[in-house]
Amino acid sequence: MPANILLIEDETRMRQVIVMQLSDLDLCIHEAVDGQQAIDILENETIHLVITDLKLPKISGMEVLEHIKKMDPDIPVIVITAFGSIENAVKAIQQGAFDYVTKPFKEEKLLDSVKKAMKISRLTYEVRHLRQEIEAKYTFKNIVGTSPKICEVLKLAGSVSRTDTTVLITGESGTGKELLSRATHVNSPRSSGPFLTVNCAAIPAPLLEAELFGYEKGAFTGAVKRQKGKFEVAAGGTLFLDEIGDMEPNVQAKLLRILETRQFERLGGTKTITADVRIITATNKDLEKMVAAREFREDLYYRINVFPIHIPPLRERKEDIAKLGSHFVRGFSKAFGKKPLTLSKKAIKKLVNYSWKGNIRELKNVLERAMILSKGEQITSSHLILNQFQDKLLKNMNLDKLIPQMITEQGMNLEKLETRCIRYAMASAKNNVSLAARSLGISRATLRYRLEKMESETP
Repeated sequence: MPANILLIEDETRMRQVIVMQLSDLDLCIHEAVDGQQAIDILENETIHLVITDLKLPKISGMEVLEHIKKMDPDIPVIVITAFGSIENAVKAIQQGAFDYVTKPFKEEKLLDSVKKAMKISRLTYEVRHLRQEIEAKYTFKNIVGTSPKICEVLKLAGSVSRTDTTVLITGESGTGKELLSRATHVNSPRSSGPFLTVNCAAIPAPLLEAELFGYEKGAFTGAVKRQKGKFEVAAGGTLFLDEIGDMEPNVQAKLLRILETRQFERLGGTKTITADVRIITATNKDLEKMVAAREFREDLYYRINVFPIHIPPLRERKEDIAKLGSHFVRGFSKAFGKKPLTLSKKAIKKLVNYSWKGNIRELKNVLERAMILSKGEQITSSHLILNQFQDKLLKNMNLDKLIPQMITEQGMNLEKLETRCIRYAMASAKNNVSLAARSLGISRATLRYRLEKMESETP
């Protein structure tokens, strides 16, 4: 699609020359002979670039430039001025013009300036469009649900979003903690700044320290140049620290200092840097229990727990499941190029009756599979593949009867209970380690470790 250029020049011959010089570019050129006509075109057309003479009848080129910058400061403006009037050109640059050319000008000079301006214009448009998409996606309106619990969450998030207060979001995995943190940022005074995410559980402690605070050249092996950390890069915006319960103690100590003083140094550096950033943290762990067990710093806990928001698991807001299901189905219908599908009554009942240990993330995955399997205009219960093995496993084990049997005079023997659970899960899964691990809610590697430990301890 050709870009729209507005050419403002009162001399007919000069307009013809410029149009001819730009004829090889993919452009749609709108012409104006004076400043007033130019303003009329700007108010009725989508213009990506303006080329204007500074000396115009009715309204001067400088006044047109001022009007453009008030209307849309992202539109690049190239000004044309007579030879010897460099002072006017400099003034135009100070007022926001992209570039200037002096009469008489070479064809290469104008073409080069137009190409650069169009590149800037395209990038600006893409960034603006992307920002609009992100802001539309991460508004509070896209957090679906009308249950009392989710309404309370939205009320709290809406109140704190207008401040710089540190927020702690808690909730099980898959409940939408990052989505809520992004919505809080988008609705805050810092929305024009960056939003950066760091997963504290996915990065080893030494690397996490470098990731957060940055480092100087030579700070450690492999540090071949200075690198800014997330606290520096996120200046003016929000830094989201996900899974903060997995942060190592030494990194916790450094984070505490930033929260208290808003200052830090890069690794290997001595220069003190101010952290102009809003911090939002999240975890699926019980930090109070971790503090009691001395696994998490108490002083840091109180620093990040200024404004706590707890997102309830999906099983505690079942009245929202049908709405969430329809929301995801509409999204997948659009993504897959299908007509909007609906959920049958039996499908909705099946979704509502399921335990959703993976919460909203699991619901979304189930519906994506269902969309692929469905060939008609409706998703039925047969299209919903649920991981019901775990529910059946727990039901068949009859823990209410088993646990009292495991209690001795000295107290419950947890190791024996764990062993019986693992053996039962392995037997039910026909020794399929992956399936047994999913049923127990642990990773495959963790189950293999437990099995090897059980085998080594068996006489």
